[in-house]
This record gives sequence, structure tokens and C-alpha cells, in this order.
Amino acid sequence: MTVAIEAKGLGKRYGDRWALKECALSIPAGHVVGLVGPNGAGKSTLLNLACGQARPTVGTVHVLGQAPADSPGQLARVGFVAQDTPVYAGLSVADHLRLGARMNPAWDGEAAHRRIERLGLPPQQKAGRLSGGQRAQLALTLAAAKQPELLLLDEPVAALDPLARRTFLHGLMEFAGEREGRTVVLSSHVITDLERVCDYLLLVSGSRVRLAGPCEELIDEHHRIEGPRRDASSLPAGMTVVHETHTDRRSTFVVRTASPLPEGDWHAAPVDLEELVLAYLDRGAQPLHTSDLEDLR
Repeated sequence: MTVAIEAKGLGKRYGDRWALKECALSIPAGHVVGLVGPNGAGKSTLLNLACGQARPTVGTVHVLGQAPADSPGQLARVGFVAQDTPVYAGLSVADHLRLGARMNPAWDGEAAHRRIERLGLPPQQKAGRLSGGQRAQLALTLAAAKQPELLLLDEPVAALDPLARRTFLHGLMEFAGEREGRTVVLSSHVITDLERVCDYLLLVSGSRVRLAGPCEELIDEHHRIEGPRRDASSLPAGMTVVHETHTDRRSTFVVRTASPLPEGDWHAAPVDLEELVLAYLDRGAQPLHTSDLEDLR
């Protein structure tokens, strides 16, 4: 199995603050990965480490089997769109395509021009005069036309309206489906977007990876359990409580388990991706440590 991103004991510190700490993960190639977490959780740091724009303080990270930015050939295998979807304001759309062709040996100029034409981006328009959605589409076109095996996207749709966001995600799915084995990592706060396009989840909170795996498997392993008020200690063995809430009479738990669900006066129901993510991110949650997660994989 080809591994797109693998990290062991990975950490990045800025001054006395750890932006990412004790990160261990192994993402198989061929997935569209949803990277989710609160602001300041370490998502951008992880992406910057993976594309070689930052160096680890401790630990290691390998991308497609090699160190990030290890060689020009390795750089060509990875595409990156930063959070502000950077383009050159004084250059036209056509200028960007010519620049991309000069800098990337595997550049697919025909695909880039087709995409620009289909999106209605005027070739002679300066990038600084494009809308936010158009700039994001131009940045995605540049990253995709270099034909990377791994595409990293740091909240590229954060400032887009719903229609522009949908169009962007459609283009992203087209890119992912054009070649077998391509991997996309999409950081986003919009969980509905992740549900639409992602089949693998990576959740970062408190500068650590809290959850990682195929979306369907993770959803199958998690359940919402409701019943008369009681402590989490009354749940059957083998259940890890991710989140719990209580009223005077009722208790609700989101649990992760491979064991049979409790019977009797308990009511068990499946969770969707949004409920799963929010359970881990809620400030009232009881986040799992890496060792807990490894026991349940």
C-alpha cells in the first residue's frame, strides 16, 4: 500500500508554543482527506510541514515515501494551495499559465486552458481584479495543472459564497478522479463540504491528531447512546466515551466501540460525520489520547 503522508513523533514549535505535537499518522494514497480542527489546532502547520515549507522541530514526516521538498522531482509530485489562495495580483490569468508551464516539468497546458475556458476566467484579466472565487479557481488550476500525486489545500474555500464553493469542490473532485492513486488533503471548517467530497477524515485538536481513518469506518465505530441519567462508568466495558451531556433526567453519550451496544433502557443511534466531528471538538468533550485511539483501530 502506497502511503501519501506518514509522520512519526512529528512536532513543530514556534518559540515556547507547540503548533503541532506528538503527531503520528499514516494516510494511504488514493483518498480525498478532510482535515478538520479548530483555529490554532495545527492544521496549517501540518500542511506546511508536508509540503516542505516548514521543517520539524522533532520527529519525521515523509510524503510519497520521501522527505518533503527533498529534490526538484519530489517538489513536482506535490501541489499546495495556501489559505489565502495566493496569486500574483499584477499578472493576468494567461501570465499565470505561462509561468506555471515554465516552472513545472509535467505541466498540462491543455487541461489548464480548458479549465480556465470552462470557468469563464478572462485570460487577459489581472488576478487582482478577479473575485475571491475566481482567484481560488485560478490557484486550483495552477496546482492541478502541474499534475501532482498529492494536492494539499489549506482552507481554500473559507471566504467563498456557497455557489463558488460548490463549483470549486466540483473541480476538486474532477482532479481527484482523473488519475488513480491521487491523494487530496482538504482543510476546511465547513463539515458539509467534507461530507460531500471526502472519504477519509483527519481530525486535529490541541496540536495533536485525535482521529484518523476512512469516514465510513469511523462513522460505523461511533454511536450516540441515550437513556436515564447515569455516569459514564455504568456503560459496558470496551466503550470509549468521546463526549457526554446530561440533563436532570437524561444522559447522552457519543462513544467509540467495537463491542455490542447496551440494551434495556438505553437507546442507541448512529452518528453522521458532523456529529462525530463536533463530539471530538466540543470544549466539553473528553478528547482521546493517541494511545486510546490506537487501541480502537
